Amino acid sequence: MKTLQWMVVASAIFLAAALPATAQTRSVWIDDLTWPEVRDAIAAGKSTAIIFVGSSEQNGPHMAIGKHNFIARYCAEQIAAKLGDALVYPVIPFAITGDATARTAHMRFPGSVTLQSDVFSGVVRNVAQSALAAGFKLVALMGDHGGGQEEMARVAQALSALAKGSGARVLYVGDLYTRADKQFDEVLAKRGITSKELHAGISDTSAVMFLDAEKWIRKDQIAAASEQTGVQGTPALASAELGKIYLDLKIENAVDQIRAFRAGK
Repeated sequence: MKTLQWMVVASAIFLAAALPATAQTRSVWIDDLTWPEVRDAIAAGKSTAIIFVGSSEQNGPHMAIGKHNFIARYCAEQIAAKLGDALVYPVIPFAITGDATARTAHMRFPGSVTLQSDVFSGVVRNVAQSALAAGFKLVALMGDHGGGQEEMARVAQALSALAKGSGARVLYVGDLYTRADKQFDEVLAKRGITSKELHAGISDTSAVMFLDAEKWIRKDQIAAASEQTGVQGTPALASAELGKIYLDLKIENAVDQIRAFRAGK
């Protein structure tokens, strides 16, 4: 009996060692893979590349500067899992958040980072071109910050036209940002909340509460909407439950738009 058990264990060990690296690798993050693993994953059907833009910007005294990056990483991983054939490039942590010289918008607050429009477009374009060079057939561009949405749309349109001859396409996934926000406003309205949640308010704060309130939310610093504190909304009404709803909307809208694009709708 012991001999039989040993043979079973030995066979399992041998099979695990014999499997190709891609079979043992489950991460959707390109950062976690070697180049042969990326090559083999593409050859095996991982034909979609997700390029997600976050942002490093002030979020009032109650929420960490990396809010958009936290949300981007969570959503990108969930979207890739639902699509089943996608890999994710490292989140781009910087976007258009104001003028650094004039210290406008978010750049009034320490810790915020901004890119000029042309620089931002260039970064997104170069990462997308890298994905096309790797052999991905669909490159999906999306972002969690308002600044840069138009630039991503223009980059996607231009690159898609250039890549058409090779059978590859580039898609700007705008529904993740614009449609999800409108839908979440409807969720809040049904609960009797009609305030404008433009920045670091209910939606943003709720999302981060869901992801890790202990690490990234300063509950004793939740402030009322104020230009002085950098908040435009009512974070005191935020909850992890609302955060889950908000993030699910982002993920579902992105997946639906990508699938519809593939189907030619």
